[in-house]
Amino acid sequence: MILKKPTHRSWGNCIMVVLLCSATLSFAQQKDYPIKPVSFTSVKLTDKFWLPRIRTNATVTIPASFSRCENTGRVKNFQMAAARSGKFCTTFPFDDTDIYKTIEGASYSLALSNDAKLDKYVDSMINIVGNAQEPDGYLYTARTIDPLHPQAWAGPERWVKENELSHELYNSGHMFEAAAAHFQATGKRNFLNIALKNANLLLATFGPGKRGVAPGHEIVEMGLVRLYRITGKQDYLQLAKFFIDERGKRKYDKASTDVWKNGKYWQDDIPVTAQDEAEGHAVRAMYLYSGMADVAALTGDKEYLAAIDQIWSNMVSKKIYVQGGIGAIPNGERFGDNYDLPNATAYNETCAAIGNVYWNQRMFLLHGESKYIDLLEKVLYNGLISGVGLDGKSFFYTNALQITNGFTHKELEPQRSGWFECSCCPTNMARFLPSLPGYVYAQRGTDTYINLYINGSAALTIDGKPVTIVQQNSYPWNGALKFNIQPKSKQQFTLRFRIPGWAQDQAIPSDLYHFANTKAPSYRITLNGKPVKYTLRNGYAVITRSWLPQDEVTLNLPMEVQQIAASQKLKDDKGKVALQRGPIVYCAEWADNNGRVSNIELSSKTAWVPAYKPDLLHGVMVLNGAALKKDSASAAIKTGNATFIPYYSWANRGKGEMMVWFPEVKTGSGQ
Repeated sequence: MILKKPTHRSWGNCIMVVLLCSATLSFAQQKDYPIKPVSFTSVKLTDKFWLPRIRTNATVTIPASFSRCENTGRVKNFQMAAARSGKFCTTFPFDDTDIYKTIEGASYSLALSNDAKLDKYVDSMINIVGNAQEPDGYLYTARTIDPLHPQAWAGPERWVKENELSHELYNSGHMFEAAAAHFQATGKRNFLNIALKNANLLLATFGPGKRGVAPGHEIVEMGLVRLYRITGKQDYLQLAKFFIDERGKRKYDKASTDVWKNGKYWQDDIPVTAQDEAEGHAVRAMYLYSGMADVAALTGDKEYLAAIDQIWSNMVSKKIYVQGGIGAIPNGERFGDNYDLPNATAYNETCAAIGNVYWNQRMFLLHGESKYIDLLEKVLYNGLISGVGLDGKSFFYTNALQITNGFTHKELEPQRSGWFECSCCPTNMARFLPSLPGYVYAQRGTDTYINLYINGSAALTIDGKPVTIVQQNSYPWNGALKFNIQPKSKQQFTLRFRIPGWAQDQAIPSDLYHFANTKAPSYRITLNGKPVKYTLRNGYAVITRSWLPQDEVTLNLPMEVQQIAASQKLKDDKGKVALQRGPIVYCAEWADNNGRVSNIELSSKTAWVPAYKPDLLHGVMVLNGAALKKDSASAAIKTGNATFIPYYSWANRGKGEMMVWFPEVKTGSGQ
């Protein structure tokens, strides 16, 4: 199969996390996602909230990640593997992927800006990686450096511990993702050739009549789909499906309550088509469900679709925190039982939040319902970007819900770190952020979905004709949204504006959390200053008309402060409330509240006053209001002011108390 060199604009449909076809692919597919995202290279941001973060990722996070890969021995591992001499010098066999993920993030950045220095450096890293590859395509430094004395998790021979600890296929999956991104960004085959050589080794090793295994840490499935999209080689897609279908075949003690022994940790206790709960290691789960969505879209597998629909409903109604975090249990970084969402020990790995965005985007592309983007938005603005500091080089591996002086769980982080021994989260953030423009718009025929409200312009093609949409807003702080619709001439098509669930009195697409004070939706839509007819369908305001150049749509979303209450089944949240304004979930932090927040109680009568602080935490909307505070010395309860900040912004000013949920006082002063 001859691969066509992609153009700058068209490559994004492949590199984008949902991995959809672009016009540059040299093959036709009969099945795929019914909805296609608009290439992120076609969306130019001018946004004051996201654009600075993407620039910081390019100028700080990616260079820092490469530097730390060099300083910590990750690059040295590849160099020793090339020399076939030395001793694996880092901790985990998956440390190879930190280089792959950083290359992927750098590739996204290269597609958006012409950085010759970065391009040259990436090529030098790819050369180091390629030199470490064995002649048959095997690439895994933990064994190649010294095959007779491999790293302990690797096992004495290739693949023998793949179902649990070795991460050989996990490494391959991240390499495939990065190599596909680099090829689509630059047109160069140097990394792609390395990946294809490794993928062909997997084809020769695994499959019907060959070796069978359920990968211990999923992502190779997503990576193989990505290579399939580039090459059109059906064997890659079939191998991805084979790996998924191998789950549930290994013998475990299914009656054991130990997730390490019953197979649930690896989502391997029963076949995937029989699974109906989000289970096990949360990052592994997100990558598995994303891979299932990819394969289902491309093969039409209805059993996969039924399974992931049920699993999604279980997660969103029983196993997700109020700020979008998942994976509550520190022991195994995993999902707990239904409604097992303790605050003091909430784990919420950053990688799991990123994986949750990947999966929800795919679910939207399958079904076209706004609830998936609603959840994606909740994760994105809260439990995901909390994982990276405002400086771009400090990170959270876990994302706590509660840090108090009296108790901090040993596994939780009260402050950010520059790096981790297991550094999956910083490098995952580096690869995710530059792809964000690809989540804003999607298309199905002549229908265009406007999913995220981010300032900038999009160069679309609708029915073969160019159309530009320009967003002007100050989201997420302000709900006044303006859209300039710019076809070249009068043209009929449909625009679908997402009406966020939070603007329709819905805290999350389930009954797990709800707004305490029910209010009728009060959003307004106008066209050229006048009310316009629309149909509300699947959470979208649908407007079909013959659009004229310079048509202007305004969408005004209410940005009232809402108190969130939880289901009575969440025992840690009984009698407590949290605060949300627009898509932003809030917390109270020590720095704004006289050094303490664990003494705060909130009244249902409090009138919260939003105030934008441009010089605080790179510009945030804070909430000020009266609260009841317990005096630590006298135990007296006094009325005082409390200040809340966006949850994502905590721990950027040092170490101290932070809380999201607060005891609620139904009556009393506090107003």
